[in-house]
Amino acid sequence: MKQIEKFSFERGVAIDVREMTLYYGDFHALKNVNMTMPERQITALIGPSGCGKSTLLKSLNRMNDLVEGCRVEGVIQIGGENIYAREINLARLRKNVGMVFQRPNPFAMSVYDNIAYGPRTFGIKKKSELDGIVETSLKSAAMWEELKDRLNKSALGLSGGQQQRLCIARALAVEPQILLMDEPTSALDPISTGKIEELCTELKKQITVIMVTHNMQQATRVSDKTAFFLLGEMVEMGDTERIFSMPKDKRTEDYITGRFG
Repeated sequence: MKQIEKFSFERGVAIDVREMTLYYGDFHALKNVNMTMPERQITALIGPSGCGKSTLLKSLNRMNDLVEGCRVEGVIQIGGENIYAREINLARLRKNVGMVFQRPNPFAMSVYDNIAYGPRTFGIKKKSELDGIVETSLKSAAMWEELKDRLNKSALGLSGGQQQRLCIARALAVEPQILLMDEPTSALDPISTGKIEELCTELKKQITVIMVTHNMQQATRVSDKTAFFLLGEMVEMGDTERIFSMPKDKRTEDYITGRFG
């Protein structure tokens, strides 16, 4: 794979967001967000629809650059580097900060080619090397046994849960340091959801996971840190257990006890 430099994390911090504000045209989507996301942990972003969770997530690998009228102020640092600085290499950023979306979006090609797509983009052409990456990525996504005899079949023939885990394997194939997950189980059945939650718990041994979820039970099951968002503000963030048992802000308490949202 073309040698693309990784970010070097210091003091266990993967992402540091400072005084970040984001506008879509005149709409003020995020307001003065300050938060630190630790390395090799799962951080859950919770809050009602439209509160800014997914907007923040997409800012972490600059997917929002693709939205017309999007403007970001403040600083987002990954490994101490401001990812909104002019000189930042977007290919390097997006290789190291992968993304999995709400609905499975496999390419209309074979299972093998889905996973080999990213490595090929970064210059790997040798079949033996690609074979190894495909196997390692599927093993990382706990799918190798399920799919090793179906590598040449279309990915579109897989179940929804398998497609989503394939998308995770595809993201892992380029060896990211951070994986962003935007409600990755909201379209899935409980068994597939459980498999992806187990997978996230395994993945954090190697990489940092940031997950947007509407499912508060999911946040309590899998995340180490939880941040609660409301109307574009980050209301509070802390250890998941503390946020759900002793929130400091009344708005957090009202949300997690079901008074609104």
